[in-house]
Amino acid sequence: MSIYGKIGHRIKELREKVGMSQDALAKHMKLPRPAISQIESGARKIATDELIKFSQIFHVTVDDLLNPGKEPEVRLHEGREEKAPKPQMRISVPQKNLQKFKEVLLYILNKVGAKQNIGETVIYKLLYFMDFDFYEKYEEQLIGATYQKNKYGPTPIEFAKIVEQMTVREEIMKVKSEYFNYPQTKYLPLRTPDLTKLTATEVEVIDDVLNRLSDMNASQISAYSHGDVPWVTTNDGDAIEYESVFYRTPPYSVRAYAEEN
Repeated sequence: MSIYGKIGHRIKELREKVGMSQDALAKHMKLPRPAISQIESGARKIATDELIKFSQIFHVTVDDLLNPGKEPEVRLHEGREEKAPKPQMRISVPQKNLQKFKEVLLYILNKVGAKQNIGETVIYKLLYFMDFDFYEKYEEQLIGATYQKNKYGPTPIEFAKIVEQMTVREEIMKVKSEYFNYPQTKYLPLRTPDLTKLTATEVEVIDDVLNRLSDMNASQISAYSHGDVPWVTTNDGDAIEYESVFYRTPPYSVRAYAEEN
């Protein structure tokens, strides 16, 4: 289910819980009734001000609307019920995304890879924030990697395969080291990035993320990523949806929504 579907389902659930019709909710929201139907089905985006108004109508927090999974679900089972395994996630990486991924990774490694704190886990999170910050600002993908939610924060699923290819082609070198007595995987660049593959706006976003976050260690940047709405609203093990970035809250949001009319 998409982020809009999750929020829409939660709004429908709250509306029915208080016995309110779609017509009544539409009047409260000052929207046409079909718009409420579209919101509840996940077919329509919800503006930030609308999200706030829904939270006020139903007397819940915005976070409760964005993250309906927080509310415990009570189920009564007789006997033991086995959980069905999740279907395997299949990811196809187009050539242009593969090339962009390589050049962005090499850019990161050439700029900050020598720092002691920059290991594999930190790189995962830097890539995530670059991808999601760019999408929030420009509604276009930078790398367009697929990030999976796990307990350590967002993880780019394609990373291992691409790094393996880059190692074989001698574009990077994988090095095992230690950081404060903890094992660490580092990557050393064996060539400079091809900057013709990156636009000025892409470099600007990449540099901004590096300036803000590249001094964090793995624990710090993982903890920081856990406060970002896209991670918060995703179930464990699922892919994080880019569209959820438009519901970010400070200090994660990088887009000046107040200036848009």
